[in-house]
Amino acid sequence: MNFLTKLRTIQRKNQSLLCVGLDADIELIPKHLHSSANPVLEFNRRIIEATSDLVCAYKLNLAFYEAMGGSGWQTLRDTLSCIPKSIVTIGDGKRGDIGNTAERYAKALFDDLGFDAATVNPYMGYDSVEPFLRNDKHGVFLLALTSNEGSKDFQRLNVGGKPLYERVVQIAAKWNIKKNLGLVVGATHPDELRSIRSLAPAMPLLIPGIGKQGGDLRSAVCNGCNTKGELAIINASRSIIYASSGKDFAAAARKEAEKLVDQMRGFQK
Repeated sequence: MNFLTKLRTIQRKNQSLLCVGLDADIELIPKHLHSSANPVLEFNRRIIEATSDLVCAYKLNLAFYEAMGGSGWQTLRDTLSCIPKSIVTIGDGKRGDIGNTAERYAKALFDDLGFDAATVNPYMGYDSVEPFLRNDKHGVFLLALTSNEGSKDFQRLNVGGKPLYERVVQIAAKWNIKKNLGLVVGATHPDELRSIRSLAPAMPLLIPGIGKQGGDLRSAVCNGCNTKGELAIINASRSIIYASSGKDFAAAARKEAEKLVDQMRGFQK
């Protein structure tokens, strides 16, 4: 099954655009889990069990696992093994380097860890992206217009009469030969999200910035989906996984996820 088919299948099965970010911070997870053999893994496992029927994807920001030192890579691997195979997994490392190095990054994320998709920085050009695109089973999300405040420093620069992020979208469309290329577009830029969707009507959009970053959910759904109400992957991390710091954290995470999914379904109509 290619990446785009897998994404469409799980979005339809779970009737969901929601992606939960499993960005577990040992300092923020409930204190009662600290007596577990692996507190982060136990936290992730419980969140997955509570939300897996409500999501289309899980996104794991690699920084949270790399920061754990030697145990982090194994925790990442074990977390991935807890996720049902039908759900899309995204390795969020924003990789981007010269071709032979990019090959190693792609091999690590796709062949070793088994992620379905990865986030990639297009700044160094096609040879830094191409290794990730070789197999249509693997999705690639290029950074186009990110949700952080500093996105304006480079992504909005005028390049031949167009902002740089539009150039990225146009070039990405040319690279999308195997139909496995998508874009990262922050929910904090609703007007630009609408414009990018019009430029890339058939590409999946990974949309961070809902919740703590202040992105508007209605705009993310209405501007980010294609004409069938699909192919928007709307990420929420802290607002879900840290919905409670008590022993009810998993139930609280599910409640928050259910609320977001219900709202998204209402906006899709």
